Amino acid sequence: MITIHRIICGLTLHFALTIPLAAADPIFPPGVEPEKLFDGIVLTEGVAVGPDGKAYFSDITFSHVSKNERGEIHAGHIWRFDPATSKTEIFRSPSGMSNGIKFDARGNMLVCEGADYGGRRVIRTDMATGMSHIIAGMYEGRQFNAPNDVTLDASGRIYFSDPRYLGHEPIDQPVVGVYRIDLDGKITRIISDAGKANGVAVSPDQKTLYVVSNDNGATGFERLPKGDAAQADKNAAPLRKGFMALMAYDLGPEGNATFRKTLVDYGKFDGPDGLVCDESGNLVVAVRAENRPGIYVYSPEGEELAYLKTEVPTNVGFGRGPDANLLYITAGKSLYRIRTGIRGYQLPSGSR
Repeated sequence: MITIHRIICGLTLHFALTIPLAAADPIFPPGVEPEKLFDGIVLTEGVAVGPDGKAYFSDITFSHVSKNERGEIHAGHIWRFDPATSKTEIFRSPSGMSNGIKFDARGNMLVCEGADYGGRRVIRTDMATGMSHIIAGMYEGRQFNAPNDVTLDASGRIYFSDPRYLGHEPIDQPVVGVYRIDLDGKITRIISDAGKANGVAVSPDQKTLYVVSNDNGATGFERLPKGDAAQADKNAAPLRKGFMALMAYDLGPEGNATFRKTLVDYGKFDGPDGLVCDESGNLVVAVRAENRPGIYVYSPEGEELAYLKTEVPTNVGFGRGPDANLLYITAGKSLYRIRTGIRGYQLPSGSR
């Protein structure tokens, strides 16, 4: 409604006119299905678009389902999808069983390497030279359990989660934590009360660290030696699931985190996996809930704003520049994309 003021014979008259305003673009266009771009080996994860505009994503090749007739195990891969050619190729193999991937403000790739024959560390790769450095390999003299997801703040500090879902390796860290890597390389465990911490994301205003708990009740798997994942899971011993939730932590100026509230509690259903923020601070979350799997968009207060049905998803990542409204989705063993009515948040230029 628009109010118009007119002055007639010294009197101010008010006219209220109702004029329809242009509706905002829907977050997910009605009737539009995500476009499948690629099928991998076992489980795709951690999609992130680099400064080159290409989408990089992990293919976690679980050792209990990816053996060939000679008993050889796929070593884990990072794939690279080029939207200009629609071609997907191997970027790195073995990947160290990479999971979460992000790019810092300088264009370096940050990768969480997990367990199950993986590196159990966080590495940074200079995309110009291909040279990588281990930036988090141990904490208090012990190796990490299985770094999972990673995010950054505008100061250049790095945050990553360290749960454990599968693998034969020892569990060396006594709690599931979220860690911060400072600019001088110091590593600090800043969260240990987030259940089985998985996805992590810093809000655009730098005041909130969002953390997912996805507690499937397992730290390793007893599975069939070979066969497909669905059959292996069917024959496995049952698990008692724990806390499934999306939480918000107050993020202080020095990178410390204090629990604020649980935004969404998924109860008995599987909770979220990976997540990112859009430019307005809303959360775009890959939710694995058996009753309603898909991509959810929440307000910073946890109100559901939009939903897109997909196969069970693992992670999401926005494009850049003119394609900042293009959402890439990893789900099952595939990579998808869909054009949305929102734009993804990226670290501001000039941040470290």
